[in-house]
Amino acid sequence: MQPYLAEFVGTMILVLLGNGVCANVNLKKTCGNDSGWIVITAGWAMAVTMAVYLVNAFSGAHLNPAVTIGLATIGKFQWSQVGGYVAAQMAGGIAGATLVWLAYLVHWKETSDPDKIRGCFCNSPAIPNTVANLITEIIGTFVLMLGVLAILTPENLVPNLGFKEALKPCLVGVMVFSVGLSLGGPTGYAINPARDLGPRIAHAILPIAGKGHSGWGYSWIPVVGPIVGAIVAACFYKALWPIPA
Repeated sequence: MQPYLAEFVGTMILVLLGNGVCANVNLKKTCGNDSGWIVITAGWAMAVTMAVYLVNAFSGAHLNPAVTIGLATIGKFQWSQVGGYVAAQMAGGIAGATLVWLAYLVHWKETSDPDKIRGCFCNSPAIPNTVANLITEIIGTFVLMLGVLAILTPENLVPNLGFKEALKPCLVGVMVFSVGLSLGGPTGYAINPARDLGPRIAHAILPIAGKGHSGWGYSWIPVVGPIVGAIVAACFYKALWPIPA
C-alpha cells in the first residue's frame, strides 16, 4: 500500500471507531447512550490500536499531523513527505467522520442537543478559556509524543521477543488511553489536528439534523496545541536521549 493511501485509510479507521464511540455515548436511543467517559476513552484507545495495526507496515502509522511534524522536526521523517502525509490524514479524518454520520444515520434526529451532536465529530472545552485550553492540548500531545518516541526506541523493547513489533500498536493505544483518562477532562483531548479539524469540516458540510454551529472559534486550538506539544516533546526527548537519524 502506498504510504499516503495508508495514512488516509488509517486515519479514516481511527476516526470511524473513535468518533463512533462518541456517537454511541452522545446520541439518543443508541445501545451505548450515556455510558460515560471510560467508554469513550477505552473506545479511542482501541481505535488507535486497530488503526496503527492496519497501516503501520506501510506508512509508519502516524495518523496525526502533530506526530508527523514532530518526527520531521528531529530528523526522524523527511520534510518533503510532510505535506502529503498531512493532506492524507486530513482527508481520512473527513472520510471517517462521514462514515460515522452514515453509521448513526437515524439517531441524529433523535438527539435535540446540538452540542452532543457536535461532540460526535470534534471537541469543545468543558470550560472555554483560550490560554488554559491551549495549554491542555499542548501538555496532552507532549505526553503522547514522548510515549510514541519511547515506544519507537529499540532499547525500550526486549530484543529477544519475536513479537516485539506487534506490541507497538498496543502500547500506542495504552498511551492514548492514559492521556484521555488523566488529561482529557478540560478539552476532550483532541491531541491530533486531523482527528478534530477533519471531522469538524465534515460536521459543517454534512446534512446532519439539528447540528447547530461547528465551533469554528475554538477550532484552531486542537490544531496549534497538538503541533506545539509534539514539537516540544520531540526536541525534549532528543535532547535527553539522542536518537540516531
